[in-house]
Order: sequence, then C-alpha cells, then structure tokens
Amino acid sequence: MNLHTLPSIVENKKRRRGQGHGSGRVKTAGRGQKGQKARGDIDMGFEGGALPLLKRMPFLRGKGKNFTVKPDAEVVNVEALNSLPKGTTVDVKTLVKHGLVRESAAEKYGVKILGNGKLEVALTVALPVSKSAKEKIEKAGGSIK
Repeated sequence: MNLHTLPSIVENKKRRRGQGHGSGRVKTAGRGQKGQKARGDIDMGFEGGALPLLKRMPFLRGKGKNFTVKPDAEVVNVEALNSLPKGTTVDVKTLVKHGLVRESAAEKYGVKILGNGKLEVALTVALPVSKSAKEKIEKAGGSIK
C-alpha cells in the first residue's frame, strides 16, 4: 500500500461534545460564553427581536404564491417498478403494498413516476408520469391511463 493509492477522505468527522480536555471542546462545548446562542435553540431567521428579513419582504401576487415550503410529490423511478409482477396496474395502493412508497406521504403529496433506470416489465400506470418515464413504459410494452 502506497500513500498515493489511499482513498481521499472527503468528510470531516462530527465533533463529539463533552469528551474531556483533549477534545478542545470542554466547559462551554464550543458555544462561547453566555448569551442566547449559548443556551437553547433559536430559529434560523431570528434577528434578535427585529423584524426578520423574510417578513420584511413584500408578498408575491397571485394564488398559492406565499407558502414558505411547497411539498413535492413522492418520487418513484421506473427502475423500482421492475419488482412488480407483469401486467400490474400501478397506482398508489399497489406502490404502498409493495413497499415502494410510504402511505402517509403518498396520500398527502401524491406520487409521480420518473424515468431513471430501465424498465423490463409491461405495466399499466395510472399515475402522473414524466416524459422519459412515459417513453420507457411504452417501450417495455406497458401503457398509461
């Protein structure tokens, strides 16, 4: 084994708090001295009681534009559908039954089929599908409702 053949270490190890004087993180555990930030958790956008930047910004016009977080649909790649039996109708119930999607997330956000990977089974899909997924499903002999 030579030095130039060793793999490079990409990740830094997580610092362990409270592991004695040798760790360099004793007493205050790297939080400095006193003050609000040294004690409990505070919100990411908190600005010491001043009106936060997010609230100073103007609203966007139109319906449904002012949500802070928009949930995405649960994603299932075409490759994962190879585990289903031939001729199956792919819907939310089928995906939950075969363990490809969590039921709570599927009902709340919906499911979309994306075209990553190769499909080798002919299936009937009754869900929203991307263009590339549609091509692969039809190429494998399946159809889309």
